[in-house]
Amino acid sequence: MKICILGAGKMGTWLTDALCLQHEVAIFDTDKERLRYVFNTQRLTSFDEIRDFAPELLINAVTLKFTIPVFEQVLPFVPETCILSDIASVKTGFPEFYKKSGRRFVSTHPMFGPTFANLKDLSQHHAIIISESDHLGKAFFKDFFGSLGLNIHQYSFEEHDETIAYSLSIPFSSTLVFAACMKKQDAPGTTFRKHMDIAKGLLSEDDYLLTEILFNPYTIGQVEQIRKELKDLIELISSRDSEGMKQFLAKVRKNLA
Repeated sequence: MKICILGAGKMGTWLTDALCLQHEVAIFDTDKERLRYVFNTQRLTSFDEIRDFAPELLINAVTLKFTIPVFEQVLPFVPETCILSDIASVKTGFPEFYKKSGRRFVSTHPMFGPTFANLKDLSQHHAIIISESDHLGKAFFKDFFGSLGLNIHQYSFEEHDETIAYSLSIPFSSTLVFAACMKKQDAPGTTFRKHMDIAKGLLSEDDYLLTEILFNPYTIGQVEQIRKELKDLIELISSRDSEGMKQFLAKVRKNLA
């Protein structure tokens, strides 16, 4: 299959490496410097070059903020039969865009980052394929994700954002609160260091991505749950309620079981 990937960032270059041995792949970026170390693929820097390449699948891997605007810029230069694909972590606005475009599409979300994941073993990681996607597009990504050992799930656009609100907004919010309260520790404990590593990894992500995940319409309910549990914990600590704390810890252990 002829595949064009938009954006030579971390995910774009990783996708290029992962796909180029079995497919004819091109990667597009207007910044030539970002293409300097891309190999085994065609490097494109203009929309005319995308038109000449004539992709069968167009994977948009640019920053979430620019995903739909870049799609709109590129659409006139790709064949009508080309399947559009996004890997966005928040799907707000995408159903409306795809419906308006009239194009075949496949929307996915690889739930790992190439910076921190062990790309040689992705068996502990997950990927989501949106159920409303084109049949051929879904089949392609099922095969691709399956070949990487990823755990594959199918959700609707709405179910995806509900799931992401739970699986990302809770750890993101908790980590941000931890980092906001942090002060220098001369002798940090093991748990503190682990939380520190998580916080550093999170804050290395793009600000817009973090903001969009936290601004997911379903996030607020999850953050409210954090506030409720924190309020209950503060009351237990303030009253030194040993029995209450025992019950609280039992509930937490049950949640983790």
